[in-house]
Order: sequence, then structure tokens, then C-alpha cells
Amino acid sequence: MELSHEQKFYELLKGFHNAMIVTHANGGLRARPMAIAQLQPSCEMWFITDKDSAKAHEIDGDMRVLVVCQNDSTAYISASGTAKVVHDPQKIEQIWREPFQVFFPKGKTDPSIALIRFKPDEGEFWDNGGFNKVKYLFEAARAYISGEKISVTEGEQHGHVKL
Repeated sequence: MELSHEQKFYELLKGFHNAMIVTHANGGLRARPMAIAQLQPSCEMWFITDKDSAKAHEIDGDMRVLVVCQNDSTAYISASGTAKVVHDPQKIEQIWREPFQVFFPKGKTDPSIALIRFKPDEGEFWDNGGFNKVKYLFEAARAYISGEKISVTEGEQHGHVKL
């Protein structure tokens, strides 16, 4: 059974542990790598940050941001939506993992911890893993031999989603 684009997007997203979050800063854009602390089935993501970090100050209220993920050159995700800085000790307790201790030596009760809740409303995926990789390599070879541009159509390998 073929997955819907929304299901495919979520399934691919579950394979990522880190993302680049792109914010607006000083009239430009700024990207930072962040660990994905929690992913929900709605594709909502939670990140842990310092309440005094530049990104926390850039995300003032609900801000439009872009989140981008890549792994081993086989899968790529981009998602745009709104981010908001949240102060919720119960949520911190729920999503805390031991590796966060290096950023917050006082642990999950560190008063400098803030959360970023990212709610995507649209996304795009590229999946060149498994059989899709074979299909891509075949199409690339065909395009190269024929002197034509490769064509990637929407489907299992590439798709747009509204979330």
C-alpha cells in the first residue's frame, strides 16, 4: 500500500535526529543545527534552547521559520511553519534526554531552559533511499546518455504536503 504524501513526510521525518532551523535576524536569515527533542504525529517538532539565546530572541511571538533536514544524502525534508518560544516545565520533563545535560549542567530544572515549538503548515520531501535510489540512478544514467535533463516527478521520491 502506497503512503500518502503526508504519511511519507512523517515517516521520513522520524528518521532525523537533527534539523537546521532558519530564522529571520537583522534583516537577513540565520540557520542553526538543533537536536529534535520531540516529533509528534502531526509533524510538530520541539527543540530545547537557552531562553537567552539569539534564536529565542529572534522567535518573538509566533514567527515564520523554515526547518531543513538531511541524512546521508538519501533523504531531505524542508518544512515551513510557525515557531514559538514556550516555557513549560512539564514539557521539559517529558522530552528531556541525558545528552541535553552538556548544554544545561543544572539538568532539566535549569531555569535557563526554553522550548521552541515548531508547527509546520507545509513541507517538501525528497527520498532517494532504497528502491528510489535505484530509480534515480537509472533516470540519471538515461538522462546523461540521452543528453536530456533528468526529470523527478511527484510520488514516492518527491512530494509536497500541506500539514
